[in-house]
Amino acid sequence: MKFKLLIASLALVTIFSGCTSYRNIGYLKKVETLSHEQLETASKLYTPKIMSGDMLTINVNAINPGAALPFNLPLTPVPTNGIGGIYQTVGAQTYLVDSDGNIAFPVLGKLHIAGCSRTELEKMLRDKIYPQYITEEPIVTVRFVNYTVSVLGEVTRPGQYQFPSEKVNLLDALAMAGDLTIYGKRNNVLLKRENADGSNEFVRINLQDKNLALSPYFYMQQNDVIYVEPNKARGNSSSIGSTESMAISVIGTLISVATLLITVFRK
Repeated sequence: MKFKLLIASLALVTIFSGCTSYRNIGYLKKVETLSHEQLETASKLYTPKIMSGDMLTINVNAINPGAALPFNLPLTPVPTNGIGGIYQTVGAQTYLVDSDGNIAFPVLGKLHIAGCSRTELEKMLRDKIYPQYITEEPIVTVRFVNYTVSVLGEVTRPGQYQFPSEKVNLLDALAMAGDLTIYGKRNNVLLKRENADGSNEFVRINLQDKNLALSPYFYMQQNDVIYVEPNKARGNSSSIGSTESMAISVIGTLISVATLLITVFRK
């Protein structure tokens, strides 16, 4: 009877230890308690701004292709067989935003675009082109080329990741990097962000806090850097070699088993 009681007690300890571990690694705890209106408002507040150093693709199209042609960079013929003779036409519609926040745009000349959102730039170009230069309203498409986020530290695959969409949140970026390892600090992630004025901002983020979903740092901006610090367990293990770690683990297990057997047979 006492032996069964001991086994049950050990089982309860194991269960509660597992629950504690789970509570320590969960993300956005009780985020479901946030209202739909709160989440929608936070989402609408997110608008990435164009900054110096950004790479953009800008394409201008119209019903009459000839009318839009002067507002696009020239197309480049590239050999397709590596030898020559057969060519395909490749668009080179990429613009670099200079250190003053400007681009040189065909026909329109130098334009200051730093601080604009993608949609604001599209409207600016439409208004400048139509009706002054062409008789039909053009379709202007702007895309970020360098929408990349770097993820470093205690993640499965550290690296720099490029996203096809501008609507990328912190969890998306961590998922691309294979998620945090078991040794990553969930409640103290460091985010480095470059603002539109060129200044750098460093923010500590708690991945377990549900209010992160309402934070301006939940959605990523181009060139964000995420650093996941190691926890104490990783720090302690880094000073111990693999052989020593295995030995300590085995010795600990033997001591636990011996203690259990002594306790049982004494009864």
